[in-house]
Amino acid sequence: MNKSNKYLFPFILVTTLFFLWAFLHNINPILIPHLKKACQLSDTQSAFIDTTVYLAYFSIALPAAWLMHPYGYKKGILVGLLLYGLGALVFIPAASTRDYSIFLAGLFVMASGATFLETVANPYITKLGDEKTAAQRLNLAQSFNGVGAFVAPIVGGQIILSGIEHTKEELQQMTPGKLTEYLNFEASTVKIPYLIIGLVVLILLAVFFFSKLPEIKDKEETGGSNFSFKVFRHVHLKWAVIAQFFYVGAQVCVGSFFIRYSRYVDDIPEKVAANWWFIAMVGFMLGRFSGTFLMKYIKPARLLGVYSIITILLLLIAVFFKGTVAVYTVMLIPFFMSIMFPTIFAMGISGLGEEAKIGSSFLVMSIVGGAIFPLAMGQISDATGGNIQLAYLVPIICFIVIGYFAWRFKDLFADTSITH
Repeated sequence: MNKSNKYLFPFILVTTLFFLWAFLHNINPILIPHLKKACQLSDTQSAFIDTTVYLAYFSIALPAAWLMHPYGYKKGILVGLLLYGLGALVFIPAASTRDYSIFLAGLFVMASGATFLETVANPYITKLGDEKTAAQRLNLAQSFNGVGAFVAPIVGGQIILSGIEHTKEELQQMTPGKLTEYLNFEASTVKIPYLIIGLVVLILLAVFFFSKLPEIKDKEETGGSNFSFKVFRHVHLKWAVIAQFFYVGAQVCVGSFFIRYSRYVDDIPEKVAANWWFIAMVGFMLGRFSGTFLMKYIKPARLLGVYSIITILLLLIAVFFKGTVAVYTVMLIPFFMSIMFPTIFAMGISGLGEEAKIGSSFLVMSIVGGAIFPLAMGQISDATGGNIQLAYLVPIICFIVIGYFAWRFKDLFADTSITH
């Protein structure tokens, strides 16, 4: 059996995990307006949905790496699946009590599981084959991450969002009993989908438990531990962590407030906006596949730089124009964001050997950017009387940093394989 065939089944199995954290992140643009209604939140309060998810990444990434380093990739996957499944089931009591803090607790547990999965799966995929094609392989696996990205808006838009949107005046005119009945109905729509998610993930846990996954040892590994903060002596990793911090912040900002943005600039109903975001996520998935193809001919760093410039231009249109054109512009952005996370990730851990495990954990920790920048957007919106359009200046700043990272390391890697 040749090397590629040896790693084919593990590659396919681990690639299924990419769907899970994509679903978690891309259901947030649905949960934010939904729980804003059901729990009667402000824009800033609703942004804590993103904050909770990405704080989990920040706080759990290093423990995930500490477990993975001595115990291997498979055990990290098992822990991640267990946490993810249990966190999803927490949504059932949260919906029954309509307690926002319980919703956030369930999200934190789910995100902790996703942190384990992402900390393990990203470097593991780069090891399942030739190092020269690591970036392409990771982009291919992340393409299936795109499947989760467009399934989430379908599930959320059709099952979770009710399409009932009362004004503040209409809510104030309701009797206390009618108001409670309406809010309980809104909260209850998450019960069935999250019950199904929890059960499916626990079944997947059993599949992984009984499957044989190879534990890959790097040539540089001699039995000692290279796990330390000294990994930041690699300048490209340090800057990759910074770039990833800003990228995830930008990605979350663009998607999380899309439904609010669509209502603000073009008065689009929530269910229609959710369907439009589904189309945007299809673009995200297509961007991953096309990006993988383009990297056969274009340096990943160069493609990253070009896409950064395009997203900045699109966001400028989104900030300064109104109507359907502005909404369509935001819908185009996911296509160009699609290659950014895996490309930054692959560039960051390239050439690190066994240190790729700790490097991976720091790159996953940098996802905490998704906890910070949406809060800034929510505060800008609340401070300007609900002007969520102006708040889209925040991701512009993020993409400028990513463009700088791409430019600075445009010559560091000799070819499209991103070898060190």
